[in-house]
Amino acid sequence: MPEPAVNPTPPTEANMKTYLALGDSYTIGESVPAADQWGMQLAEMLRAEGVAVSDPVTIARTGWTTSELASAIASADPAPTYDLVTLLIGVNNQYRGLPLADYRTEFSALLQTSIRLAKGNPKNVLVLSIPDWGATPFGQGRDRQRVSEEIDAFNAVAKEVTQATGATFIDITPSTRTAAADVSYIASDGLHYSGKMHREWALLALPEAKGIL
Repeated sequence: MPEPAVNPTPPTEANMKTYLALGDSYTIGESVPAADQWGMQLAEMLRAEGVAVSDPVTIARTGWTTSELASAIASADPAPTYDLVTLLIGVNNQYRGLPLADYRTEFSALLQTSIRLAKGNPKNVLVLSIPDWGATPFGQGRDRQRVSEEIDAFNAVAKEVTQATGATFIDITPSTRTAAADVSYIASDGLHYSGKMHREWALLALPEAKGIL
């Protein structure tokens, strides 16, 4: 299992905006080159539009649930000075069959942590919805309808909690469901997503991120 990408020290350039990406395999870009991670592509897109922003500092690991991410953030103890914080977490809660009620509690706490790390401003936080892994080749032979329904339930909680804080919720799930018809969106492991899909997520996040930075 790959080690988490954790480097909680932001750049020192006075004019450089800082970006903290929190999550799981979808944040680290499991099975794709680092440059293809959606957060890295988002930073590149922002720089192309004249925004001076660093590559994301990342706290993420394949397989993490909400509680595991929370523990990792506590261990890393990043400074609460980020101009942009993104959060994408929950697929492993669903995959392991963990209770939705626990997700609500733990996601709410993670979102509050994200806001604190974003200089205490919820407007600096972007939450991305959970992709639907059931639409990938890995999901073949499984109850794809049940997976989709559960993903939708987790996302409904995330959206409700996010909007209640004033942070921004970005729905990337529909784009992941196109994977059933286009394997170019799928990484070599048949479960995670290619750089092409990560680009779609970055494009969806770009207008909101530009508005923040």
